[in-house]
Amino acid sequence: MKVLLIGASGTIGQGIASLLAPRHELVTAGRHSGQHRVDLTRQDSVEALLEAVGPLDAIVSAAGNLHFGPLGEMSAEQFNLGLQDKLLGQVRLALAGQHRLRDGGSITLTSGVLAIEPMRQAANATTVNAALEAFAGAAALELPRGLRLNVVSPTVLTESLPVYGSFFPGAESVSAARVALAYQRSVEGTQTGRVYRVM
Repeated sequence: MKVLLIGASGTIGQGIASLLAPRHELVTAGRHSGQHRVDLTRQDSVEALLEAVGPLDAIVSAAGNLHFGPLGEMSAEQFNLGLQDKLLGQVRLALAGQHRLRDGGSITLTSGVLAIEPMRQAANATTVNAALEAFAGAAALELPRGLRLNVVSPTVLTESLPVYGSFFPGAESVSAARVALAYQRSVEGTQTGRVYRVM
């Protein structure tokens, strides 16, 4: 299969690439790295990427920025970062990408455990992740031609504990390699409208 992976240089993206590259034709893209450049906050950039890579069998997104910080100090502009980048960025990709997929193709987006386990200073992340999961569940019902749409929702990564561990006190972490298996399941499997939680 020909698979477009956005965010291949990130921790999760590297795990996905290591797993899928030996099995499929992998095309990588990112804001600052990869074979192609894309800014998910811009519709024209998403469209240009999809035009450049041509017909696909799968689209995988492991990208998206969020804002973490105390609610009492949070501005609407800061909150909008997650809405425009991780939420609408991946929605843009799914809406445009459905028209570039071959019959039976799949789209896999990324949310996170904060969708169901809210924590302090993570109101933006909880909102965005929960909205992504709701979008995928509803959108999967309408996709034609056997197309599929799923979301992978990992807990904190072992590799990211030095940066994000303080947001997840007492939580068990998972490796990027283990998270990557959920993306393989989405790409190579048959299910749709699912949230694959890796905890």
